[in-house]
Amino acid sequence: MSPAQLRAVETLLPKYGVACSTAPADLARLFGRLAPAVLEIGFGMGETTARIAQAMPAVDFLGIEVHAPGVGALLKRIDELGLENVRIVQHDAVEVVRDMIAPGVLAGIHVFFPDPWPKKRHHKRRLIQPEFTALLASRLRPDGYLHLATDWEEYALQMLEVLSAEPQLRNSADGFAPRPDYRPLTKFEQRGLRLGHGVWDVVFRRRAGVGEARSPGALR
Repeated sequence: MSPAQLRAVETLLPKYGVACSTAPADLARLFGRLAPAVLEIGFGMGETTARIAQAMPAVDFLGIEVHAPGVGALLKRIDELGLENVRIVQHDAVEVVRDMIAPGVLAGIHVFFPDPWPKKRHHKRRLIQPEFTALLASRLRPDGYLHLATDWEEYALQMLEVLSAEPQLRNSADGFAPRPDYRPLTKFEQRGLRLGHGVWDVVFRRRAGVGEARSPGALR
């Protein structure tokens, strides 16, 4: 970590960090208010998270990231921008979603540019798999959304296939979705687009009146 990121972790994580727990988190208590809550998995260096949170002050954002420099970078952005609607959990995403997020409480979930694990023998390490998708869907409130984005076309096709097969979800578009206005273009993405690289967004919504399609016990 850079010295600035280290200082941010030391001074700001006690305020904006959320300790991992095996009990569901009280989101209203964490943020000090009742508001729609969005979970972001793997926020990287936090640029997108901070920009979305700044543009949507009426929404609360809970970010998950294991990479310490990224945690420090987002904390630094939170402080510089005066954001009060962001909290951070530095822990494994599957365990956080399984243990700390109660069913049916989230307005949305963001998973932007997860590791594509491009080699075929590593595809099983990809985050977006049927079991985890079922767990994510169960944490959404009715009509809550699951928004994925990737710049790896083969992974994008897998994402679309996996989400389409999940009975708790329905596609908000006919195939891939146009980039929603709330997801800003990062410098990395802008550079890729200039080089002719594609970016694919997948946006599905939780079906109303549909219970958990299957137990996510395989994740335990």
